[in-house]
Amino acid sequence: MEAAPVPDGQYTAVVYGLIGGGRCGEAVSLLSRELQKSCRSRGGLSLLGYCHYQLQDFAAAAECYEQLAALHPELEAYRLYQAQALYKAGLYAEALRAVGPLLDLPAYQGRALRLRAAIYYAQGDFPAAKSLVEEALAAAAEGGPGAAEDPSERADAEINLGCLLYRQGRHEEASSKFAGAMQVLGYCPELSYNMALCCYAAKQYAPALKHISDIIERGIHQHPELSVGMTTEGIDVRSVGNTLLLHRTALVEAFNLKAAIEYQLHNLKAAQEALTDMPPRAEEELDPVTLHNQALMNMDSQPTEGFEKLQFLLLQNPCPPETFGNLLLLYCKHQYYDLAADVLAENAHLTYKLLTPYLYNFLDAVITCQTAPEEAFHKLDDSSGPLIEQLRKLTKQVQEARQNWDDEAVKKAVSEYDETLDKYIPVLMAQAKIYWDMKNYTMVEKIFRKSVEFCNEHEVWKLNVAHVLFMQESKYKEAISFYEPIVKKHYDNILDVSAIVLANLCVSYILTSQNEDAEELMRKIEKGEEQLSYDNPDKNIYHLCIVNLVIGTLYCVKGNYDFGISRVIKSLEPYNKKLSTDTWYYAKRCFLSLLENMSKHMIMLRDSVIQECIQFLKQCELYGRNIPAVIEQPLEEKRMHSGKNTVTYEARLLRALMYKIIGWTA
Repeated sequence: MEAAPVPDGQYTAVVYGLIGGGRCGEAVSLLSRELQKSCRSRGGLSLLGYCHYQLQDFAAAAECYEQLAALHPELEAYRLYQAQALYKAGLYAEALRAVGPLLDLPAYQGRALRLRAAIYYAQGDFPAAKSLVEEALAAAAEGGPGAAEDPSERADAEINLGCLLYRQGRHEEASSKFAGAMQVLGYCPELSYNMALCCYAAKQYAPALKHISDIIERGIHQHPELSVGMTTEGIDVRSVGNTLLLHRTALVEAFNLKAAIEYQLHNLKAAQEALTDMPPRAEEELDPVTLHNQALMNMDSQPTEGFEKLQFLLLQNPCPPETFGNLLLLYCKHQYYDLAADVLAENAHLTYKLLTPYLYNFLDAVITCQTAPEEAFHKLDDSSGPLIEQLRKLTKQVQEARQNWDDEAVKKAVSEYDETLDKYIPVLMAQAKIYWDMKNYTMVEKIFRKSVEFCNEHEVWKLNVAHVLFMQESKYKEAISFYEPIVKKHYDNILDVSAIVLANLCVSYILTSQNEDAEELMRKIEKGEEQLSYDNPDKNIYHLCIVNLVIGTLYCVKGNYDFGISRVIKSLEPYNKKLSTDTWYYAKRCFLSLLENMSKHMIMLRDSVIQECIQFLKQCELYGRNIPAVIEQPLEEKRMHSGKNTVTYEARLLRALMYKIIGWTA
């Protein structure tokens, strides 16, 4: 920002006025212009360094303090400020070099020790950081040269110890250190955030959200200028920038943690709102954690942008440690196995640093599966072995703790059991998927049966067992026994159940001659949709539509096209509410099957049904102009022609084929 010319004799007053008013950007512009005339001005350089630091441009601040340290070597404070700025800029090696000489100066030794500990902590060298923190605390206790000069410095050392305890997984002890420091320093948003983080790591989400709520409420009350929540409300507000004030409120950190908690609790909408509630900033101003969370939590709706953000973050130093693993997992989820393999190979140095052995072995097996499924199965088997052993061991511990009436031990063992089971389930599902892709459903069922002693209460396991029984086409009754409990669990909120689960259950009822049960379930879905339409008229609901589509598809597969196609057509009425990429996918498969059989003269349709089909396709042309026929892969290099990737285009093609087959001419 360009500063206005300053009248003679008012330069100092104007600069301090800008800084006092929080207009550090204008002060930087003014000071930079003056320093071009007098580059050795101590006052100018000092103020410029301060302003850069306030704006969190730490590299520029470090340059100012480096010049000051060279011009005034007798003032050691500038060397300390330089080291702090370098540390904040992530230039850890340079920061260590700058802080080194201060360790021999009694006046700066305590602060230098704590800064050096912070640098080692940021580098991940926790033993070295712990040694320095303990040295500072010991010096404080003995009143030596590194002793803390006042209670606040002692509290800083306790905070550092709390951070180290957090890294060791001793979350309760870490939280007590932060609470103790807060008693000395008074309420501090950063300490409240630290305590929230400890609760989050211990999976105590309610107290974590309480700390977060305190931070947000204080931030809104004390700093309304930070525009908290404005973006979510749809109000267009300017960026508040990355100021030191924003950093001290801990609002960005609090909203990111809130988003993470909601994400863990599967409240995706609440997680997305937490990210938009934070003070507004331009995309180039976003910190790495916010960028990472935006990518992760909007992956379903904006996969291309999500991948771009994660790829960008991986090239930054430092980047959130979760970035590497999440990018690899998302590549595998979207079936970009070659890209996942490339990222693993190109970042071998991060593999051992950021991936646990479990995650590395899992990713390695999933990637191997594409070229050597048998080898991948054995790799997954090797991973599952220790997990099964651990599950059996923990089962025994739970039983023993219950016999001893030790509630604390039961709670701990059950928590560990759930964590281990959450690791085992993905390995099991990856093994099952190998045979699922081969359409060897009998083998998939066999794999699931082997894991019944651990997984019989797990929702994912029960759902997939139901699917594999359904796919075998001879075990519909067994499939019903697995689908029914899932549906009955959510019977009062039937639309919370996946549409395909409801559809498969209806089909299973029909194929086992339980038509009344199928009709009752469909009536329940219809009532649920009517209620939701009344509460939210603009929301499109596809549950009953998909159930009817699947039933229609079933009749088409059995050769009863008259009834099957009519069911498909009726399921998409009204078209403006029911026609979508997913529903069109089911409908067009039935029409393609119909046209294929008609072209081979294997079936004959009544004229009335043919006319019904043509009218249906005309309606799809009319309402499908802005509906994609296929959702393209996010990283696809060659994109489909936008005019061809529409329901309208495909419906017109199908109508032309039908005219050709029935011999219709204009």
